[in-house]
Amino acid sequence: MMEEESGVRRWLVDITHWRPSPAQFDAAAALLPPHERSAIARFVKEDDRKRALVSRLLQYSLVRHVLRIPFHQINICRTPEGKPYLQKDCPTFPNFNFNTSHQGDYVGIASEPLCLVGLDIVSVSKPQGETTTEFISNLSSYLTEHEWSCVVRAGIPSEVLTEFYRYNISFRDFLIDDMCIQNQYFRAKIPISGYRKYWCLKEAFVKAIGAGVGFGLHRLEFHHEHWTNISIHIDGKVSNKWRFWLFKLDEMHLVCMDRLVLPLSQITIRFGFSRYICFAMHLDIEL
Repeated sequence: MMEEESGVRRWLVDITHWRPSPAQFDAAAALLPPHERSAIARFVKEDDRKRALVSRLLQYSLVRHVLRIPFHQINICRTPEGKPYLQKDCPTFPNFNFNTSHQGDYVGIASEPLCLVGLDIVSVSKPQGETTTEFISNLSSYLTEHEWSCVVRAGIPSEVLTEFYRYNISFRDFLIDDMCIQNQYFRAKIPISGYRKYWCLKEAFVKAIGAGVGFGLHRLEFHHEHWTNISIHIDGKVSNKWRFWLFKLDEMHLVCMDRLVLPLSQITIRFGFSRYICFAMHLDIEL
């Protein structure tokens, strides 16, 4: 089946050179429902508002493009944890779901017609006000012993930090799909710009299942072969149902996408799971 017919999309927007005037920004925001505009306005910094605007425009554009729903009839809701979903199912793809991420110069969205999908973009940054060692030590409890050993073996501090970020792009100050679900501990400890590859993998997973800040990142352990053939262990058990892809967009940005291979249609049949898809952590299913 061709992508255009399947409901599978991977869109990425570089917003570096888009500097809208206030009038241009307001004109673009006017395309969205009032509740989306008010959510965007809550961001204090101009760049954050711009990312949030593009993220929401991508969501509505994708739904219009894939499901052929008129723009003004699209109703995107969010769970308490911030996971976006369509209020009404579409007969064409009743299990259609999508995930967005934005940081630094990029805003992205990924969609799937059957499988759970997660996405995370991270902007590479150095710790502020502390050494790399201090920064990573403050977060070491979120890595397993195996992951920690991989991080330490990376060598020089910059490589150690990159390795750490690879595992953990997963918890920033926990903006899930640009909804401000904020964890004050992380805001105090970590620059908002992100945590590279390890951190990225964990965030993409948590976003895919629609979990909130209470999900224990130490429950997740990633294995890989030079960052290919990435696999996940959940609570010490390997899961063959997930696929992970980690890409370098440029020298300053990484992106991770993950997908639960078990189709959501099977979850629907087994659990009577209606349109509130993607909340696997709340279901008695084996991830």
